[in-house]
Amino acid sequence: MMRWLITSGLLLLLAASLQAGLLPPPIDNESQLETKGYQQVSLNTPREDDNNDENYRLPNNTVPIAYDVELWTQVDTGIREFKGIVKIDLQVQTASNTITLHAKETENYKATLKSKDNAASSSIPLKWNVGTREFLQLTPVDTTLTFEKDSNWTLTIEYEGSLRTDNGGFYLSTYKDDDDATHYLATTQFESTDARHAFPCYDEPAKRATFTITIHHNPSHTAISNMPVDETKSTSGVTVFQTTPPMSTYLIAFIVSDFEFTSGEMNGLRQRVFSRKGMQDQQEWTLWSGLVVEASLAKYYDVPFPLPKLDQAGIPQFSAGAMENWGIATYREQYMWWTKEKSTINLKTSIANIIGHEYAHMWFGDLVSLKWWTYLWLKEGFATLFSYESNDIAFPEWDTYQIFHVSDYNSALINDASISTPMTHYVQTPREISGRYGTISYAKPASVLYMFKNAWTDDVFRRGLNLYLTQFAYTSADEWDLFSSLQKAADELGHKLPVALADIFSSWSKQAGFPLLTVERNYQDGTFTIKQQRYLNNKETPNEDTWYVPINYATASNPDYRNTVASHYLLKVKESTVSDAKIANDDWLILNKQSTGYYRILYDEENYRRIAQGLIEKPYAFHTRNRAQLMHDAYRFVDTGRIGDGILLQLMVYLRKEDQYAPWSTANSILNVYDKYLRGHEQYVRFSDFVIELVEDIFEKLGVHEIPGEHYLNNYLRVTLVSLACQVGSQMCTQQSHQKLKQFLEDSIPIEPTLRTQAYCAGLRQAEDSTFNLAFDKLLSSNVASDRSLFISSLGCSHNAAQLKKLVESSIDNANGLSYSERTSLLPAAYPRSEAGLTASLEFLESNWKAYAELSTNPQQKPLDTVLRGMAQSVVSESQKNRLNALVATINGNGIEHVNDDIDTAVNRNIQANFDWLNVHRDPVINWLIAYRSGTAPLSASIFATLTALITLFLCKFS
Repeated sequence: MMRWLITSGLLLLLAASLQAGLLPPPIDNESQLETKGYQQVSLNTPREDDNNDENYRLPNNTVPIAYDVELWTQVDTGIREFKGIVKIDLQVQTASNTITLHAKETENYKATLKSKDNAASSSIPLKWNVGTREFLQLTPVDTTLTFEKDSNWTLTIEYEGSLRTDNGGFYLSTYKDDDDATHYLATTQFESTDARHAFPCYDEPAKRATFTITIHHNPSHTAISNMPVDETKSTSGVTVFQTTPPMSTYLIAFIVSDFEFTSGEMNGLRQRVFSRKGMQDQQEWTLWSGLVVEASLAKYYDVPFPLPKLDQAGIPQFSAGAMENWGIATYREQYMWWTKEKSTINLKTSIANIIGHEYAHMWFGDLVSLKWWTYLWLKEGFATLFSYESNDIAFPEWDTYQIFHVSDYNSALINDASISTPMTHYVQTPREISGRYGTISYAKPASVLYMFKNAWTDDVFRRGLNLYLTQFAYTSADEWDLFSSLQKAADELGHKLPVALADIFSSWSKQAGFPLLTVERNYQDGTFTIKQQRYLNNKETPNEDTWYVPINYATASNPDYRNTVASHYLLKVKESTVSDAKIANDDWLILNKQSTGYYRILYDEENYRRIAQGLIEKPYAFHTRNRAQLMHDAYRFVDTGRIGDGILLQLMVYLRKEDQYAPWSTANSILNVYDKYLRGHEQYVRFSDFVIELVEDIFEKLGVHEIPGEHYLNNYLRVTLVSLACQVGSQMCTQQSHQKLKQFLEDSIPIEPTLRTQAYCAGLRQAEDSTFNLAFDKLLSSNVASDRSLFISSLGCSHNAAQLKKLVESSIDNANGLSYSERTSLLPAAYPRSEAGLTASLEFLESNWKAYAELSTNPQQKPLDTVLRGMAQSVVSESQKNRLNALVATINGNGIEHVNDDIDTAVNRNIQANFDWLNVHRDPVINWLIAYRSGTAPLSASIFATLTALITLFLCKFS
């Protein structure tokens, strides 16, 4: 199952600051995961699978062989009630008088059992009991009967149910057409434990069986499922599907709808894309991506797609991002519609990436399922990795691993620095299972797998996956089965490992976290020593964890990043010296070529100096992803007190020569953090001048317009540069952006979809009143919700006090037609953007706090309380602090009913978090900027070469 990707490096690095306590508490990034409706839980202690009365695992006394599921629905009229009959061929493993399976939110059961071993036997009536663990327990009415070991039976259950309305199980979905008529459809979302809602079943991933699905429906609708329609058995209003291979229950899917589709075929496999009527013109990119991505994966694994067809369907209401039902992947419909004229490049990439994720599941999770949810990473990690690998094969011009680096890779490092759950972790209840759908099952294992794909060679990795998929096809596996297949591949191809592959990999899958490698060079003999310990945000936390860590390195004398195979290993020891290295005294040293290893690296200060100078002189001598990761690691080390701000800032000086997305995305995130805290300071201009110096050369090259034929990632890079350059006041950026926006507003010259958000915001930062007012009028006249939202957000980018006053005052103007959610989004559009925005918001509330509080009469909604807490997160000066505290005191004295009891505590906590950052970082940053401008920064480029030469002469003299 696919989570929606976090592709913004800004969000990731802000999340890093949040977790370190430098900013107010973050919005939970896990809310973007494709969870199943249960709350996330923290799991620190594995549970035992002891099959006692409190166990949520099914007993193994019977196992399913085949299902025949028949359903009746009238969803075309909006009726939720449905009926079903499920026939399950099963085998008794242990003599018993009870058959236990899963059922949920169904009722009126009628159950019988008939022997398959004796055709002349009569049906046995069964009584039933629904337990508290979603168990349906069936026993013979004749209590003397026992089912013998190895006997075979057909269990028949008639039942009734209602389509759910929470987007889970077998559920009701709707959409409205252009004439505002409502269309109804029934669809499914079974992962992890909701197949039991559609029909009683053995709802565990390892209990595979074949399925024959029959659906009765109005002939005005069509039904689709995992397999093609069996035309010989189907009639009008009765759709029978071909029998599936053995598969897990959670991968069954069926949709009854009036959807329309487009279709195509590649390598003999038919693919179709289904969605609501009238959207076929937006399905082409999804269809094409599906065709080439499937072909790429089948070729990589050397295992053909195992089913006779492959469909994709967009669902109007869909809680997950996407779902890998075998042979019929389902998506939120907005994640599969794309047109060149209206859609962004980011969405184009994301669609192909999501398809790559779901299609990878067709092998990892579908063809080979999990023995239990303990090993969720065994499918989600592979699907996350191959969402990028499949795109890299199908669309090599995208350089998609830059996107992987700033999204899933860095997300894993950020979250894994504090989460205490390993990749492999036993869970049992539906709630616990749902709690596994997070970074540790998606991004982290993808990063670990990518590390070993590089460390052991792609040939070994690819061969190992082929062995795994072919040996365990149509069955279930665990991590040891994967390790065994990879070991066989390594042996077969002659790739030598220092210890057993299972020992290496399990050190990463069975313990939480990842290593911090501290590198100390011996500049006299050319060797270096590596120390490892778990990286934690709190560097004082004691820990003894170690890993089998693959490493490799590049130097100034040999900046070759092509071969990413591990040249050395840390063999689960705390310290090791690479004694065969002969690094020249004046070389820089970089570990982890292409940043493929899943760890952070802390260098000694002298090596940081050499790296910084090397970046300035020859940035191309460092791989793109290494350039990005040097900054990302250094930022985290500054954040956690391991190094000073000066080292980080000096590493960023080279950016004036940078032209790649991943480094700039990382830098943008870091510089936005600094910008937030330093704005309003009397020396802020030194910071803004520094950033403008870094960004303007590449900004001048790319500009604010897309360039036909340019590198694909330039579309991403331009968005980053426009946002950053205009944020810090680049006149080149604000003038070009303003002209672009003005031409759109006045002359209807369209803005490229990818650039709309940045062009609107940047174009309004220093706009004259006529442009601001025109944008404001378009907000009020537009009837497109997404356009109105974009105008609100962008109008808050203005730095003009009068314009901002007009914007925030409109929140309480009852005549302007704004909705409640729009009114309460106006101030949040302004106060985080600039000092002027915060000042305008404070001034407005000082005079109008009561009117703002009364925007809602619902006692559960307290807009004034919400906005005060949010504003506190932007307070970075004593004057702002005093002003906000005075406002809160006034409200507490005159309108306490409009805020929650903890408003004082919350506001002061958020302000104090900002001041804690300022107390540690502001003076060092300002002092570095002053020294940098004067040429005397501790690590400045102007003196670095001289220092290096003097050190070299000194060492030579005394060697």
